[in-house]
Formats: sequence, C-alpha cells, structure tokens
Amino acid sequence: MVWFRRDLRTADHPALLAAAERSGRALGLFVLDDRLLKPSGEARVRFLHQCLHALNEQLGGRLMVVHGDPAEVVPAVAREVGAASVHISADCAPYGRRRDEAVEKALGDIELVRSGSPYAVTPGRVRKADGTPFKVFTPFRTAWLAHGWRAPADTDASIVDWMEPPRGNEIPAAEPLPDAMALWERFRDERLPDYDETRDRPDLDATSRLSAFLKFGVLHPRTLLAGCDGAFRSELAWREFYADVLWHKPETARQNYDRRFDGIEHDDDLELFRAWQEGRTGFPIVDAGMRQLLAEGFMHNRVRMIVASFLVKDLHLPWWWGARHFMKHLVDGDIASNQHNWQWVAGCGTDAAPYFRIFNPATQAEKFDPDGEYVRRYVTEVVEPVVDHAVERQVALDRYRRIRS
Repeated sequence: MVWFRRDLRTADHPALLAAAERSGRALGLFVLDDRLLKPSGEARVRFLHQCLHALNEQLGGRLMVVHGDPAEVVPAVAREVGAASVHISADCAPYGRRRDEAVEKALGDIELVRSGSPYAVTPGRVRKADGTPFKVFTPFRTAWLAHGWRAPADTDASIVDWMEPPRGNEIPAAEPLPDAMALWERFRDERLPDYDETRDRPDLDATSRLSAFLKFGVLHPRTLLAGCDGAFRSELAWREFYADVLWHKPETARQNYDRRFDGIEHDDDLELFRAWQEGRTGFPIVDAGMRQLLAEGFMHNRVRMIVASFLVKDLHLPWWWGARHFMKHLVDGDIASNQHNWQWVAGCGTDAAPYFRIFNPATQAEKFDPDGEYVRRYVTEVVEPVVDHAVERQVALDRYRRIRS
C-alpha cells in the first residue's frame, strides 16, 4: 500500500519505487485528517482537493480517499486489502512524526517503509563538522550545496499495478489543477534569467508561484534544483534550512527559537489586530498584502516580510498571532517555513542580530512597488494610518534593548 501525504504525484517518487520493488501491485491511499484540515483555510483545502483529483487521474481513477484518524484508518485499510507493507515519504514536521509513530505501532506486523521526503536533503542530515545542527542560514546553505542530493527517481504511475479501492471514493469536487510542470518550465524559460533582479517586486509577475505545489509535493524540489542556480536555488535552500531547524527543535513551531524573547513586552489590542487582518491599517502596501492574502490565499514574499514586520514592530503584537493567521489563509502554508520566517522578522529566530531590522512600509513601497501598481490592485481608498511608524519604531527598539541588555 502507498499512503500519499505531502507527495501527491507519481513522478520522482522514491516511496513509489520502493513499493514497486516489493510488489507489482499496490493500493494508493490518502487520508483526510481533521488534525490538518481544521487549521487550514478554504483556499488550502480547495487546493488539496485539486491535487487529489490530479493524483487520482494519474492512478487511473484508483486513488482511495477516506476521512478519519490515520492511526485507525491506515491499519484498517492495510488489513482489509492484505497489505504486507505500507510505503510513505518521511514526514519531518512535529505532528507528522508523531502521527507516523502512532500508525507504525498500530500496524503491528505490517511494515511501515519510509523512502525519501518532501525535501532535496532530508532534514537532520546536513550538520556541522562536529555533528551539531546549523543555526545560521549561510553556512547551512554552503554545507547543503556541498552535500548535494540524489538524482530524481525514475518513476511514474505505470510502475505499479494499482488496485481498485475496496469501497467508494470521498474526494470532494474541485476545479482542475494547473499543470505544475508546465508552470515550472514557463517560469524557468521566461522569468528565471531575471529572477535575481526582479524577485522582490510584487508589482511584477516575476516569481514562480510554485510554493503550493511544493507544499503538497505535486513537484519535488529536486526537479527545480536540476534546472536552476543563483537566487532561486537559495530560496529553495531557505525552505530546506527551516525544515532542518524544525527537525532539531520541534518546539519552535510554537515557541521562540531565541528564548530571551520570551520576556519581551507585547501589546494585545484586538482592534488593531483586526485592522491588520482586514487590510485597514492606512499603510497602503501593508493593506494591499493583507487583502491579497484574503482574496487569493497568496502573498508575495517581500510583502510577507513587510506586513509581518508591521504587526510585530509597529503594532507590537505577538508573532504567533500573525503566523496563525497566515497558516489559516495561505494556500502554501507550511509550518516550518511559516513559523521560522515569522521568527526571523520578529527577531527571535535564527538570525544573529535582527532586532533592529524594522521595515518602513513607505520606504519599502517606494523601492519595490515604485509606480504603486501592486497597491492599486487591492487598495483604492485613502485611510488614516492607525499608528505613527516613527514613534512605534522607537518603542520596538526600546523593548528589544531591554531584553538584550
């Protein structure tokens, strides 16, 4: 049996290859897990349904989709079809690791076989010379590049004889999923050559928009790494770095990486928080980003940093409030990247000396949206600013200095 999770494809699929080597016949299974569905907003759940329909087509309509607790459902289905082994791509996030341990225990004599992961290099493998994990991105990236990654696995749906599911399917209706490879090839050929210069411009169609496809494993990062270098390869390295950080310190999904920041003073103004959530702060680029998030389930990466800095350092609200809002609404919401990017902005993450990095929304807009085209897509009215940036910047610096003294 092949239990799909964050690997919703048949190309370059090590777990599929392992299953084919064990037996020429297998059942494809996906479990709709409330522990993952309930924190997800409509946009991410809708995209998941699109991915499942696409995978079902690749399997000739034989993907079994059921709803329930994986620790109960997976062993039950495995026994129902007489599976000798269950094949998965390793899950490196805290919940996924706990869930897989529970499933492995419940399977009993049925072997749970882990092959590959959603990353080019499985988290935990790249370490310093003394065996300890990296805490800073740049040396991690150097070691990660030196470590390298395996070539893509030569797989497709035909390497396995897919069994007919023993009972009806439960895939919710969804629109067709765009062709991820076609999107990648178009980006690679048309926009990747200028990516270093244009990637921070939200007014331009300059980024890949492939993050959601990576999140659900419709594409594997090895596919992209084989056709890129420079800044785009570094962006993929950030994804791998944060997964590695979470692997070694799973508590950082909820807690400050730098525990000194446990003592920083936060405000708790819910009205200001709602203004930020709804794009009513009076700072045009902040409001444009927040409205884009609600309308599209996506936000440009540069704008993510701007709105995050505004929440934490202008409104003085906890980073985890913003992280939770992002995880609810982002189609590409990924626990490792989301939580640690928020901590990077907040100053409590892996960056060595970031507390003084406070984005000025006006300056950022002038630099990265110079003609105001991005803002005009989402904001047409003029709103009085809810705070004075210069004043709140000083408040933030004072609070940071107090915990670092």
